[in-house]
Amino acid sequence: MAAKKWMALFLALTAAVGFAGCNKQPATSDGQSDVAYIQDKGKLVVGITDFKPMDYKDEAGEWIGFDADLAKQVAEKLEVPVEFIEIDWGNKIMELENKSVDVVWNGMTLNDETRNGMTVTEAYCKNSQVVVMNADKAADYTDAESMKDLLFVVEAGSAGEEVATAEGFQCNSVETQAAALMEVAAGTSDACVIDLLMAGAMIGEGTDYPDLVNVLSLSDEEYGIGCRKGSDLAAYIDGVLDELYADGTLMELAEQYGVQKVVLDRE
Repeated sequence: MAAKKWMALFLALTAAVGFAGCNKQPATSDGQSDVAYIQDKGKLVVGITDFKPMDYKDEAGEWIGFDADLAKQVAEKLEVPVEFIEIDWGNKIMELENKSVDVVWNGMTLNDETRNGMTVTEAYCKNSQVVVMNADKAADYTDAESMKDLLFVVEAGSAGEEVATAEGFQCNSVETQAAALMEVAAGTSDACVIDLLMAGAMIGEGTDYPDLVNVLSLSDEEYGIGCRKGSDLAAYIDGVLDELYADGTLMELAEQYGVQKVVLDRE
């Protein structure tokens, strides 16, 4: 009987350890849960750039946009305020690692760089990189080969820079996609490569850049949200987005910012 009791105790302890292991939160490289770290310090710091319709300022100077509003929803679930910080997009991984920001949430393309350098969420939107130039030049440039002699401007560290470089375009880099559009509008550069979602919001009739047009799509891609390598925050965000999709909030926000056609199904 004693032997049976010891065996039962051993099995119970083994099961308890296994259960605890299954429920242990993933941690960052320093061994701490990111979710707990954010709740302990009392705020969620989100790294962004000025990228309409994802993250941009309203007339009162407050950050709004599809991504900004989703980040606010996550902060509410965490029961902490949210703080938005503009970062150098080329340094986004370093900003996460040194804890200047907790999450990079700005229409971030999922590629080898972001998947290898961060823990990322599931894809939540479709996108592509497109060539934008002045409408009066568009008829002369119908494919990538015809654009080889043009001077392009791209956001440093962006998917647009990666695609433009792969195409062999002559490129200068600037800090943001918004700055790239300004250069093309001013005639400083012939064309830029930016995200399709930004082009849809920022160029054409009724926008800030009515004389600019989208002339060519260069890639198909998906957006994800980046957290520190090993962070449990990515899984937490995916859980919140699943809830927001299920109750209709996510699609309501998407419609508000005109991105409903590119949101990926989360069912």
